[in-house]
Amino acid sequence: MFQSFIHYGSHFLLPLLIALLFYKSNWKYAYLIMIAGMLIDLDHLLATPVFDPSRCSIGFHPLHSSFFILFYFFLCFPKKSRLVGLGLVIHIISDALDCALM
Repeated sequence: MFQSFIHYGSHFLLPLLIALLFYKSNWKYAYLIMIAGMLIDLDHLLATPVFDPSRCSIGFHPLHSSFFILFYFFLCFPKKSRLVGLGLVIHIISDALDCALM
């Protein structure tokens, strides 16, 4: 239960915290864009079984590979893609925390 709380809490609460701290005037917009980073979990649909609680997504699913993680990191620098990049990096950090707690 602790692992699930950390995993899903970091998926939803960490973007909210960043939105409230750094995007005060537009925090709802910033939060929604960062939460959209969850869409990379669509690559789980390519796996069999789709959900395996003992599987680490980092390095297993295509959109959770090293190449894409590096790409997400670089999206954080240009102002136009920063929120998308932050959402994706936060998602990867959340999944990495989950893997570490396995």
